Amino acid sequence: MKKPSIKTITLNRLLSFLLLAAVVMSIVIALNFRMLSHNIIKNEALSIADIIKAGLTAHMKAEIMGKREYFLNEIKSVHDINNIKIIRAPAVNVQFGPDLLERKADELVRKVFQTKQAEFIIDDFGVRPSIRAVIPYIATNQEQLNCLSCHQVADGTVLGAVDITLNITKYRSMASWLLMVLLIASLTIILLIAINTLRTVQVYIKEPLENLITKARGAYKTHEPVKSETFTTREFENVANEINHFNKDIIANQDMLKQLNKSLLELNNEIEDTLRETVFTMGVIEERRSKEAKNHTRRVAEYSKLLATKLGLSNRDIELIASAAPLHDIGKLGIPDSILFKPGKLTEEEFETMQNHPAIGYSMLSHSERDILKSAAIIAHQHHEKWNGSGYPWGLKADDIHIYGRIVALADVYDALLSERHYKKAWPLEEVMAWVKKESGEHFDPELVDILVSNIEEFVTIGTLYSVDKEEK
Repeated sequence: MKKPSIKTITLNRLLSFLLLAAVVMSIVIALNFRMLSHNIIKNEALSIADIIKAGLTAHMKAEIMGKREYFLNEIKSVHDINNIKIIRAPAVNVQFGPDLLERKADELVRKVFQTKQAEFIIDDFGVRPSIRAVIPYIATNQEQLNCLSCHQVADGTVLGAVDITLNITKYRSMASWLLMVLLIASLTIILLIAINTLRTVQVYIKEPLENLITKARGAYKTHEPVKSETFTTREFENVANEINHFNKDIIANQDMLKQLNKSLLELNNEIEDTLRETVFTMGVIEERRSKEAKNHTRRVAEYSKLLATKLGLSNRDIELIASAAPLHDIGKLGIPDSILFKPGKLTEEEFETMQNHPAIGYSMLSHSERDILKSAAIIAHQHHEKWNGSGYPWGLKADDIHIYGRIVALADVYDALLSERHYKKAWPLEEVMAWVKKESGEHFDPELVDILVSNIEEFVTIGTLYSVDKEEK
């Protein structure tokens, strides 16, 4: 799952907060504006009621109450009034008698008569929003209205009520328009804040962070510090300084590790060189003890190296074969002199004893974890195995014989036939090659025989370079 970027997280959280704030603010403003609108509407209704009461008083004093309907219709047309009702209170009916044209008092009007307080019912969510205002007409002799001059009632008596129904569509339209303006303004502010925030994140976080990463990589590669003063914020400057300290420690540790690795490599190479020299010396000791032809150990190692190279083995395999080959006959150290140096043909029992030297060599070398000695153990154990399975000690056949054993087997026999031993004369090269070819697929790996035949000049050169007449190097 792809993780969101800093810009995305910042924008999401900021927009969520701003939208919530805008909604809350809009609701608060809408409620306050509705309350203010209601107060304005109520005051308008009260003002109209005062005009009506003043007009009715004037009509009464002029004794023209019969024309009041004309007056009320004029008031309705001027002030966008849906309906006007004048309801007499009981005190007036007692004095003047009931008026058949008067409206009957409903529950709301009776409440006004009782409490002497105006009552308002506002419907601002309907199809045609309106307000019903029932305002009491209270007898008074104050100011210009002197109700007591006409009405024989006590001061403060409710004479009636003005029941007005006003159309307030204009107020709702004004409120809707104001809320729309407020919403557009809020969205505009939110958009500007979001753009500014994204720009701030881009300029002061994202770009400096990417720049810091690039410079940190370059500083690590070039071993040069990051220039912290190029960053505009203190936080990134501090991070750049921390990266410089970190790189400095890492580089110092790497230099130390390189030096340690170099020392370890030199020590390992020295150990490997010492081990190779020791292995070769052990081979020479065995060679001297067995009274083999001089430089036999060196020649077998070089022949084996050449065969492995021509066969296309890895450099490590070539190195191991060349280093381990000198110990191919190390097991002969465990064979009695009477058998090892017997000039004539060995008896069957003596030959069985001689055949133990591969196992003896393997037991001498197999306990080591060093690659050279492990390779030497394989060679010592298998260099007398034959391709057709008639060899010893296990009678392994073909590819079951390790390639190290097959290579050294051919190199050892090739050199032994060309060398004089206490029990035989040296063979001419032509006879050796004829016999090796005959044993291809029987004693030796056919592919290795083909390599020997195809590169015989190089093998002859090695034999000449390390002949019995040459000093060991």
